[in-house]
Amino acid sequence: MPAFSVFIDVFLATLRDVLPIVTILVFFQFAILRRPLANPRKLLTGFVYVLMGLVLFLIGLEQALFPMGRLMAAQFTSPEFVGAAPGEAVDWTRYYGVYAFAFAVGFSTTVAEPALIAVALKAAELSNGAISSWGLRVAVAIGVAIGISLGCFRIVTGIPIHYFIISGYVVVVVQTFFAPRMIVPLAYDSGGVTTSTVTVPLVAALGLGLAENVPGRSVLIDGFGLIAFASLFPIMSVMAYAQIAQWRSKRVRTPTKRKEGETT
Repeated sequence: MPAFSVFIDVFLATLRDVLPIVTILVFFQFAILRRPLANPRKLLTGFVYVLMGLVLFLIGLEQALFPMGRLMAAQFTSPEFVGAAPGEAVDWTRYYGVYAFAFAVGFSTTVAEPALIAVALKAAELSNGAISSWGLRVAVAIGVAIGISLGCFRIVTGIPIHYFIISGYVVVVVQTFFAPRMIVPLAYDSGGVTTSTVTVPLVAALGLGLAENVPGRSVLIDGFGLIAFASLFPIMSVMAYAQIAQWRSKRVRTPTKRKEGETT
């Protein structure tokens, strides 16, 4: 019965959140476009699938992902693991397990992110293979992994977040002038698709759990902000990926031109 009660509560809350979106779509379809819905039965079935998927996903977050992230953060920062007495300030280098875990979580969740997969496939299709789907996913995943690891370092050390964010966007602005033009909009979008269904719950839980267990940290001030790192650093990594690919292609073409000149 408790599980059924939780399901009903989440179902009603999700239905309340989704209904305004459906109302807007239906209103514009009938009042503005003045056209009937195509395949209404299929649309209704799809709406039910979406609703049930959201309900099960939200329940899974509360019962699995959030507790798992906080539990892992608590274990990695426990005095026994870092070798310190309870309440003692610990040097940031002893939290190597947190940084490694953050990197692994950031990389693995991003590679499996459905929104990123969809964007990468579409980018590869529209660019006629000039942009590799797998290469883009790996570049974004590396950026997220580095960003989350650096965000955990910020929580452990207590350095203000704006130092990292301002410095990061300065790098992004500079990269924008030198990166290939076709990759710049995609790089900015790549930062957005990382903050989606798979990555955000674990990252948020990790940040909150870390701030709760590191001595002297505030959950409200230090616990949030990891998602900003997960959005910022993929922009840099994707543009860096494109810049490296461009540099390598130029390097390959240059010896070829020299050989042709020597032959003539």
